Amino acid sequence: MKIVLLDALTFGDTDLSEFDKLGEVEVFQTTSKDETQTRITNCDVIVTNKVVITKEHIQNTPSLKLICVAATGTNNIDLEATKEFGVEVKNVAGYSTDSVVQHTFSMLFYLMGHSRYYDETVKNATYSKGAIFTDVSQPFFEVKGKKWGIIGLGSIGRGVANIASAFGAEVLYYSTSGVNRTDDYQRANLDTLLKECDIISIHAPLNEKTNNLLDYEQLLTCEDGAFVLNLGRGGIINEEAVARLVDEKDIYFGLDVFANEPLSLDSPLLKVKNSSNLYMTPHIAWTSVEARDELIAGVIENIKSL
Repeated sequence: MKIVLLDALTFGDTDLSEFDKLGEVEVFQTTSKDETQTRITNCDVIVTNKVVITKEHIQNTPSLKLICVAATGTNNIDLEATKEFGVEVKNVAGYSTDSVVQHTFSMLFYLMGHSRYYDETVKNATYSKGAIFTDVSQPFFEVKGKKWGIIGLGSIGRGVANIASAFGAEVLYYSTSGVNRTDDYQRANLDTLLKECDIISIHAPLNEKTNNLLDYEQLLTCEDGAFVLNLGRGGIINEEAVARLVDEKDIYFGLDVFANEPLSLDSPLLKVKNSSNLYMTPHIAWTSVEARDELIAGVIENIKSL
């Protein structure tokens, strides 16, 4: 069996040696669009995280039996073509739930606690030169008693809801699919959630219902001092709107995902003036060591089941 890993750099230092027990393995750290066809020629199994596999790739690789997506979403694969040519597609679901939930709170606490300011205040000796033992110039608040709105109550959204409740927050949720329902938390329409919640976190997939779900006019309705966190997909929240509102309104944004990744050099998000109200991380919420280990283990099992 010939196995080709197309973008192993996304796995970091995760141990990939188990693949060698399954057959002949070729590992490429990154693969450009122009390199894909050459690299998958004569392979039985493709392992890809974000490299796109088109109908042309599939029909020109008659040996191909399985495409393993090293992720949950399969939107980078032409699924109609895989059905047409009898190629299996397997993903790995749920491997990063705990990691994304944890990063959600990491982003919130960084913004809510003014961590950048207080860390720099100590390190640049401003605190050492102060007159008192503390610094209360940047007030922060407790999660307890706040309203936390969750957009997308799948496994990640529910995980966030459970911990937010443990902190004493009142949880509301908006189901982007209209399918997820629960009596554990209060369901709300999107307008109500945006207007009433102190904290809003996004944990939904990107599809026709969620693309550009939060634009300037919607985000403008958020309360002053609100925190909006996107750990779903970049296209769900309009980035130009975020860039405007950071400078126009007292609102905080935490973004781990972007419409184009890596973030474009000409992105308006890189030009905001009030940068202390914007915290951005490079799509890392899914990447805890444990999550990456579980992901690779899941891919291995998918290949074994071929």
